[in-house]
Amino acid sequence: MQGYVIALGFFDGVHLGHGALLRRTKELAEQRNLVPAALTLDPHPSALLDRTPVKLLTTMDERADLMRELYGIERMFVLPFDAHTSGLPWEKFAEETLIGQFHAKCLVCGQDYRFGAGGKGTPALLKEKCDARGVGFSCVEEVRLDGQKVSSTYIRALLSRGEMREAVRFLGHPHLLRGRVVAGRRLGRTLGIPTANLNVSAELLLPRFGVYAAKAYFDGEERLAVVNIGRRPTVNGETVTVEPWILEYDGDLYGHTVTLALYEFLRPERRFPDLEALTAEIRRNADQTRALLAD
Repeated sequence: MQGYVIALGFFDGVHLGHGALLRRTKELAEQRNLVPAALTLDPHPSALLDRTPVKLLTTMDERADLMRELYGIERMFVLPFDAHTSGLPWEKFAEETLIGQFHAKCLVCGQDYRFGAGGKGTPALLKEKCDARGVGFSCVEEVRLDGQKVSSTYIRALLSRGEMREAVRFLGHPHLLRGRVVAGRRLGRTLGIPTANLNVSAELLLPRFGVYAAKAYFDGEERLAVVNIGRRPTVNGETVTVEPWILEYDGDLYGHTVTLALYEFLRPERRFPDLEALTAEIRRNADQTRALLAD
């Protein structure tokens, strides 16, 4: 039976705080010849406990990709967070779920990790259980930048204000949006920039409406992109769109999956008096993006 070192948490965004847990998990796995893994929940506990849906920073697939690519985590287990899971006493959750169901040989958590019914499980209690069962345990201190705790909640607030550069600093990587292209067009005959409309998961938090410097990844390619996030009129009112303008690219991306890595907020969304003014502004945004991200 394969054994795992398992990092415990929700891991939304896979930010620098999560990174400390995941790096420790990878180190312990290498020392013990075990598989580095992480255990997350679905949905967010607040959706059940507080009946308050939380807009997420990452989808499950994005979470797993970031863990693997940035921190070498080979498995991500997803535990349904339902009435049964939330009602388990902490002892049963540790014994039957973590050690029994997921074959944990070592567990890694943060100082503020809580688990079991009523959140009564603590790192100290989990260490006692692990010691009694001969399971390894490590508790990682919280990560702070400039005195501010790195947390998904804080990063959500940064994104909502359009403070993308600061959000990227706390994430430790660009903010990702991934979706399937459901429409495309060429904005202006002289502009020469194909655009695409991405169908992004409704569970994700979209940053402040406006224009961003980004990179776009699709079909093994990396391209610079100017991304507009905002409202567009429709026959039924309006809809929110995520629309990348791919630089130095001429092609049809309809039906393709595109991952956008957002680096910096360039400007708020605004109306322009005519196509000429819009074209000039987009050219300026494209030059800004090249200057920021070309290297």
